Amino acid sequence: MLHAAAATFRANSGYAIVEPAHMELAQPDIPTAFQRCVEQGAEIVIVFPYFLSPGRHWSEDIPRLVQNAAVRYPDVQWLVTAPFGLHPAMNQIIKDRIRHCLEQTFPSATNDASPIGCDVCGTEPRCSSRNSSRAP
Repeated sequence: MLHAAAATFRANSGYAIVEPAHMELAQPDIPTAFQRCVEQGAEIVIVFPYFLSPGRHWSEDIPRLVQNAAVRYPDVQWLVTAPFGLHPAMNQIIKDRIRHCLEQTFPSATNDASPIGCDVCGTEPRCSSRNSSRAP
């Protein structure tokens, strides 16, 4: 999902350089993504932690990993931004997700007779509509 989020952001944000990075356990890692940004001409690398709330990864781990990656590029500045947090748009996003899942799970309750899946579950058996009190 991170790669899809980065691709969508790249296509719609106006930022020419957007690279996804994982903190651990997956690739590309932060040093690799940092290097890719520099190779594409970034003079400032902005790291957006794709987290809902701040925590130790945001306040300690990610800045340390970025700082270590930046050592190879002394002329490149960097910034770790705040995570999503309580951004005002979050309320609308939550409301939209609830509405969509409700429509997919209980179409008769919302006058929508055509469940189509969503960007998270698609039509897979792991869909949240299968984790409900809905009769099979």
